[in-house]
Amino acid sequence: MKNTDNQPVRGGTEHAHPMWPEPRASTGLLVDLYHLDAAYVSWRTGQNAAATFDLYTRAAPFGGAYLLTAGLEPALAFVRAFRYTEDDLAYLARVKAYAPAFLDELRRFQFTGELLAMPEGTIAFADEPLVRVTAPFREALLLESGLLRAIGVSTLIATKAARLVDAAAGREVADFGFRRAHDPYLAARAAIIGGCASTSFVAGAKVFDLPTAGTIPHALVQAFATEEDAFRAVAETLDRYSLLLDTYDVPTAIATAAVVARDAKARFGHELVAVRLDSGDLLADSIHVRRVLDVAGLRETKVLVSGDIDEFRIADLLAAGAPIAGFGVGGNLAVGLGTVASGAVGGVLGAVYKLAWYEGGDDPARIKLAGGKTTWPGRKVVYRCGEFAEDLIQLDSEPEPAGGRPLLEPAIRAGAVIADVPSVHDLQTRAVANVRALPERYRALRDPAPYPVRRSQGLLELRERVSQQHAPGHVAR
Repeated sequence: MKNTDNQPVRGGTEHAHPMWPEPRASTGLLVDLYHLDAAYVSWRTGQNAAATFDLYTRAAPFGGAYLLTAGLEPALAFVRAFRYTEDDLAYLARVKAYAPAFLDELRRFQFTGELLAMPEGTIAFADEPLVRVTAPFREALLLESGLLRAIGVSTLIATKAARLVDAAAGREVADFGFRRAHDPYLAARAAIIGGCASTSFVAGAKVFDLPTAGTIPHALVQAFATEEDAFRAVAETLDRYSLLLDTYDVPTAIATAAVVARDAKARFGHELVAVRLDSGDLLADSIHVRRVLDVAGLRETKVLVSGDIDEFRIADLLAAGAPIAGFGVGGNLAVGLGTVASGAVGGVLGAVYKLAWYEGGDDPARIKLAGGKTTWPGRKVVYRCGEFAEDLIQLDSEPEPAGGRPLLEPAIRAGAVIADVPSVHDLQTRAVANVRALPERYRALRDPAPYPVRRSQGLLELRERVSQQHAPGHVAR
């Protein structure tokens, strides 16, 4: 990735990315209101001891078994830029009756804590801390929503992209989702990390130095008197071009495209690199289109499809023998949609950020009792044992398991970013390799095997003890 004065320089040097947030001096207002109110209560009562929060999700998305982590770079940029400008403070003074001394503290705010995270492109599983933050309580608390957004949105879309690419079995998948994306920069970046070959989003491609892709819109075909006129205009204008076949009638369009392509090749040397189908019977039409192209001697011209594509449709089309070379995926990718087939709604990862340790008081272990949403107390680490034999979540005070590899790595220490931030291309290489290394039974689109995530005896005992302390009727001694 190319660097400018405002982009993160590789190797850990600190710079704020121009797109997280958009050109803006600070990220201090990128919080929910209750964080500021809670910070105010904390300030008034002196509750600001060292605290540890875990960021994790209770379930893998899309009915799958795994997550592909992404979003650490924008998360670090968010933390790096977290401060309050005079304009921010003037706004807060107008809308809330915060004490001037509290606003003075916000004026001096700078994150001084530690952040551990799974590197982007890591395979992770439900309930595992993806990020662990330790800092004075108010510092850690105020970061919650920004971290959840950066990590949650990115991990959702990177996981979706990985599933799409897996289903495509070597065919290219392109990100066509800009017009649907809730956060197009996070979406385009995460899609590439997850294995997509290109993006249609030009600004995102510029920022992240990504390959771009696209064909032509229906409107261009409609603007001409005939489809042939439109195809000839494209073929004569561009030396390498693609044509869209479903504006009117696919059999007529592909016959016309073949004639135009051979003529443009003979007269100008221009190449028809691909044709795209965006609606209709993609199986039958792709078979017919491929046959016409081959008979016309256009064997190198690819057949691409788009239009409400997801991983299940890709798998079904290829299983039925569709001769499709690539897929353009829009909203299903850019907003991480689930499907009825997956049994998951999608659209949000459902990541949470929970207090696990607070050093104010006699017992620092902290828990929320909420049935299936009961949290796990303690300062935790995650180990991968063997080649996806199992993962182990344990307390950081427990001895490292034999043959275990720690998944959480230091990203911020004493407030300074120390993580190496690879390019998006390097992250894609890492992510794709990690997904391929995951046994197929955990990658299955339908009914994947549950991956074994084990909790240490020390963690189990701590949770039981702290749960009992907060159980109804318990008398503190």
